[in-house]
Amino acid sequence: MDSPTDGNRLAAGGAADRAALRVPLSFLNEAIVRLGASLDPEQIVRELGDVLVPVLADVAAVHLTEALFAPHRLDGGLPDAQDASAGRLRRSVVAHGGDPGRWYEALPGGDVWGMPPANPVRRAVAAREPVLVERVDSALARSFTASGGADALAALLGDHSLLAVPLCARGRVLGALLLLRSPDRAPFDDVDVLTAAQIAAQAGLVVHHADLYRAKAGIANTLQRSMLPRLPPRVAGFDIASRYLSSSQTAQVGGDWFDAIPLPGGRVALVVGDVMGHGIRSATAMGQFRTAVQTLAALDLPPDHVLRSLDELAEQLDENYLATCLYVVYDPVSRCCSIANAGHIPPVLLHTDGRAELLTLPTGAPIGVGGIAFESVDIPVDDGAVLTMCTDGLVERRGEGIGDGLSAMCSGFGAPDQPLDDLCDRLIDSLLTDDREDDAALLMARLHGIDPGHVAHWFLEPRTSTPSRVRRLVRTTLADWDLSAIAETTELLVTELVTNAVRHSSQPIELRLLRTEALLCEVADSDHQRPVLRHTAETDESGRGLQLVSRLARRWGSSAKTNGKVVWFEQELPPPGE
Repeated sequence: MDSPTDGNRLAAGGAADRAALRVPLSFLNEAIVRLGASLDPEQIVRELGDVLVPVLADVAAVHLTEALFAPHRLDGGLPDAQDASAGRLRRSVVAHGGDPGRWYEALPGGDVWGMPPANPVRRAVAAREPVLVERVDSALARSFTASGGADALAALLGDHSLLAVPLCARGRVLGALLLLRSPDRAPFDDVDVLTAAQIAAQAGLVVHHADLYRAKAGIANTLQRSMLPRLPPRVAGFDIASRYLSSSQTAQVGGDWFDAIPLPGGRVALVVGDVMGHGIRSATAMGQFRTAVQTLAALDLPPDHVLRSLDELAEQLDENYLATCLYVVYDPVSRCCSIANAGHIPPVLLHTDGRAELLTLPTGAPIGVGGIAFESVDIPVDDGAVLTMCTDGLVERRGEGIGDGLSAMCSGFGAPDQPLDDLCDRLIDSLLTDDREDDAALLMARLHGIDPGHVAHWFLEPRTSTPSRVRRLVRTTLADWDLSAIAETTELLVTELVTNAVRHSSQPIELRLLRTEALLCEVADSDHQRPVLRHTAETDESGRGLQLVSRLARRWGSSAKTNGKVVWFEQELPPPGE
């Protein structure tokens, strides 16, 4: 005869004393320790099966509600247990003390089990109390088969003692245990019910905590990735690849970031930074620093000036933020990297011959220390070299110095001509360890440079005859580049910019054309006042040139220089053959 059993009533009858006689005193303590050693729900249920078999049962099947396998929830709370109350559970693990082959076939893991109301597991879930069946008869065995078990299950269940126990946490059902004892053992009794209920209560809490951790870790990872840039895989003059790896030891967002910011003249700013600490505070500081770097990069400041401004920002925030940062500007025309460092680990330059060079830079102090001078260093780069920048989470190893990790990094690239994505993956595989405790960001750029034959450069005196000369220069250059189809528009736009520069500059004017995936034109002069697009009326005598540039160019902009400004625009290249 089967009946629900109330654990509190059993305890009042002295069941705990009898449990001490039947079960080793260390059993419950060992079970609790083993169940609490993991934050992986699948590992927890495996440990639960191993704990129960063979001390308490010959067969143990652990079932969890489907909601535990769903994507993480934004509220981080307990999952909806409707599947459990409706009798739908996913079988996660089966443990057996003897030959498990037949039981694994009859109770395959991973199946979603639909249980009719009379099923003991369904009754235990509905009542949130253990259900004991001293001996399974043929009718009950057939009901398990009808519930979705294999045909062989009915024959296996006959004459077994059965105990079904719900897994609960904070009033919600997360799953259930199905325990079986073979006919040659004494049936489950009240003491066994109490023991199983105590283990199930602990298991329910551990599963809940693991699920809560998984949900928070997923949310933190989503938040972290939403703050990272979407980098283009290829830009004229260089290729880019990146990786971001959340720590396996924390469910908090971190302060690691990286960026690639296009600059005038086909240049790019490559940035990697790391705000010290974890959590929302560090993530907030990371967002502020990243935004500030993008703003400062738009001003086209030298790398050391950018870091100086970041240090001042940290002081203004007055939150004791500390961050390391590496700021690199690569010029594909001059094939030079200008680099400034604020306490960050140095970059590695992988040469085309396979030699990995750890660049020697002035170390600097972290952002936020205050009052520290930063220094830029210019490093020439050969075409095809790969610049690698990362945060310390990639190279730190427990029990080893940072120098050991950097040495391992230099030897972990493999062949330098691999695709960048393969280089990233190989480096990560060679460096990461299971005990990593910090996030890691990795940014790689293969630096190709721009063909000198696709660059035209002139210095022009600010004379009234200069615009007409510029038209001739542009027309001839575009003809040499087979771009005559866009020459008329280019002449018009360049003339507008040069005419404005002649009007406001007393120093030589610099004109540069670059042919990459688009045609880039730059006009630099000594006037510091940057142009502003504004509405013009029919009677206005100025402002129409910039309107024309804005309408006909693919995009345009301006940036400050120490000795003036640069105004630039881009045009689409004509289709081949035009």
